[in-house]
Amino acid sequence: MSKDHHYKTAIQWTGNKGTGTSNYRNYERSHTISIENKAVIEASSDPAFRGDKTKHNPEDLLLSSLSSCHMLWYLHFCSEAGIIVIDYTDSATGIMEETANGSGHFREVTLNPTVIITEESMIEKAKELHHKANEFCFIANSVNFPVKHIPIVLVKSI
Repeated sequence: MSKDHHYKTAIQWTGNKGTGTSNYRNYERSHTISIENKAVIEASSDPAFRGDKTKHNPEDLLLSSLSSCHMLWYLHFCSEAGIIVIDYTDSATGIMEETANGSGHFREVTLNPTVIITEESMIEKAKELHHKANEFCFIANSVNFPVKHIPIVLVKSI
C-alpha cells in the first residue's frame, strides 16, 4: 500500500538591486527558503554562477539532503539491529558536470560516513546497513545518478 506525503516550501527572490533582471550582472541570485515553523534559509546560487559564497545553494542542499536522509535511515536500521551508534558524521562530496550549453547535472555523490558504535562484534553488520539505508533513502531513490558510500566504522566503549 502506498501512501503520499506532501511537502511545501516558499521561495522568495531577494536579489533585485533596483532594476530587476534588466541585465545578467544587474541582479543578485539571493533568495530565502521558508518552510512553515522552521528557520528561514538564506540562499543563493553557487559562486561559479554569480552567487553569494556565504549562503547555501541548491547544489549544497541536494548534497545535504542525500547525506541527511541516508543518516536517518541508517540510524533507524542500526537501532532495529541492536547496534548502538554513539556518533555519526559524514563528509559528503558531489560532482556536478556543467555542459557546453550551460546546463548541467550531478554525475555522482559519495557519502563518507564515520560511525562510532559500542561493540566490535557489530562492525560488519554496521557497514552492511549502509547498503540498506541507501535502498530506503527517499532522496537517493529520487535521483538519477549513483550515490556511493565509503563508510568507516569505529568502536568506542561507553
